[in-house]
Amino acid sequence: MTVHPQSSTAPPAEEPPAPAAGGSAHPAPLAPRLPGFRGTFAWGLVRALRPRQWVKNVLVLAAPLAAGEIFNAEVMRPTAVAFLLFCLSASAVYLVNDTIDVEEDRRHPRKRFRPIAAGIVPRWLALAMAAVLLVVALTAAALLTRPELAFVLGSYVVIQLAYCVFLKNQPVIDLAVVASGFLLRGIAGGVAAGLLLSQWFLLVAAFGSLFMVAGKRYSELVLVGDAAATRKTLKEYSPSYLRFVWSLSAGVAVTAYSLWAFEMGETQDGVPWSTISIAPFVMAILRYAVDVDRGAAGAPEEIVLRDRVLLFLGVLWVVTMALGVFDV
Repeated sequence: MTVHPQSSTAPPAEEPPAPAAGGSAHPAPLAPRLPGFRGTFAWGLVRALRPRQWVKNVLVLAAPLAAGEIFNAEVMRPTAVAFLLFCLSASAVYLVNDTIDVEEDRRHPRKRFRPIAAGIVPRWLALAMAAVLLVVALTAAALLTRPELAFVLGSYVVIQLAYCVFLKNQPVIDLAVVASGFLLRGIAGGVAAGLLLSQWFLLVAAFGSLFMVAGKRYSELVLVGDAAATRKTLKEYSPSYLRFVWSLSAGVAVTAYSLWAFEMGETQDGVPWSTISIAPFVMAILRYAVDVDRGAAGAPEEIVLRDRVLLFLGVLWVVTMALGVFDV
């Protein structure tokens, strides 16, 4: 299958410099600063934390919602704390990752405008901020919630930092590591609230995460022609392989969710909302696959917010699933 690069709304990228002798590349030039306030140091510090990607941390609410305990005050408080601490930890990891990948990011059509790659935020300051955020997050997790949350948060940080340093260059392993970040978010909500996580929840979370990650890599492969200059593992993947991964993971996620829904439906009276929720769940996955197929799923959080049909299906799924869980 031949993949043609898609157009991007980001400013056009400069042609990457040719590799020097020995396989290394010359330092990439800095991207021009964004005009106005967006190009200032203060706004650069905010952007370096990637607050848009905090949307991913909403997964912390998944376990309490699936257990029907989301409105319980004793569950809501530790869950909210877990959400905030994951935001701090994720931002710290992003700062470390962008500091390490600064040269690769400068060759990417969109990532070259990140504050660290653009030279707005110094590397030393980014690492100092990351250290402070990690200390605050892990300390607060141990003091404000259950010790188990500190363990989950610490595992997330260790795995993600290992990814930043060397695991990102290991094919297949990089997919599993990124997917584990989504899975640990889902586990954190249950652990913080002291809820028992079902096997169905873990299966849906794990393979749903893998589906999103494979789609993200496919979109990167479509968007960027020179894969070696931006992400080394893209050289090891073909479009057909990534299609296989996201098809397999989507199939397992749908099967596991359907089994959970039928199990829940057997115990309810009246309308089987849990069973009905299978329809919007499957349609949401198929709609997301459309975005993946055209190479527009490089940033999952942006796709979810910009694709109104996908957003509607997601809301419909949450509503029908919640009606089943709360036995309305």
